[in-house]
Amino acid sequence: MYKFLIFFLFLSLVACDSGPKVIEADNSNGQTQQAQSSAQPIAEAPGGAMPGSTEMHKVVAEESLDTERYTYIRVSENGADFWIAIPKAPVQIGATYYYKGGLIKKDFFSREHNRTFETLYLVSGISTQPAGGGGSGSAVDQALGNLQGQGAVAPPSAIAPAKGAVKISELMKHKAKYAGKTIKVTGKVMKVNQMIMGRNWIHLQDGSGENLDLTVTTQENIPPGHVVTMEGTISLDMDFGAGYRYDIIMENATIAQ
Repeated sequence: MYKFLIFFLFLSLVACDSGPKVIEADNSNGQTQQAQSSAQPIAEAPGGAMPGSTEMHKVVAEESLDTERYTYIRVSENGADFWIAIPKAPVQIGATYYYKGGLIKKDFFSREHNRTFETLYLVSGISTQPAGGGGSGSAVDQALGNLQGQGAVAPPSAIAPAKGAVKISELMKHKAKYAGKTIKVTGKVMKVNQMIMGRNWIHLQDGSGENLDLTVTTQENIPPGHVVTMEGTISLDMDFGAGYRYDIIMENATIAQ
């Protein structure tokens, strides 16, 4: 009976240990956590914050695989090949990119490609220039803007708000007042990152404050340089994962009539 019990426990341990695992750093206490990777996509994996690494990586894109929300890139650095994952974006094979930090995943299983990545680094964004590099929404936006080849847009000196619209300077000064409220904002579209995490990310400026920039998520397609009035809900302290982190953002916006 005793030998049978030991054999049963051994079989239970083997069964529980089957399948690919995700091993990741827990930045709060330096220990490691383990979870079944087949049960969750990248964005839903625990501990999504990027480690505070300041090391700049210079890599060459060798291969890319797109999913609905992410782009997996096989890169080479100093003779070593490995995979990174970024919010979905176009990648030029053979081009050189830069990034900082990253969250390591071991034996990560991708359901969409039905394959296991032995080592995968979740990176907030890549850039064609070594400056910037990761850890905030603005860094990701800069990287993706460079990839999409958008031209520079001159910032507005002053834009008169539409009737009932809130100036961006007023919004930034009194964030708590507008939290959770649906408002209108008139501004010039400075930059657009299309279909990242299933939405377009628009940057608006109205000239009411120096370099004041409001990020807006929307399904609307608005080219840079256009002046529009957007209506959406204001959210504070939003972390979408993968480096998309904002103190204030307008979500689910539409063009105001």
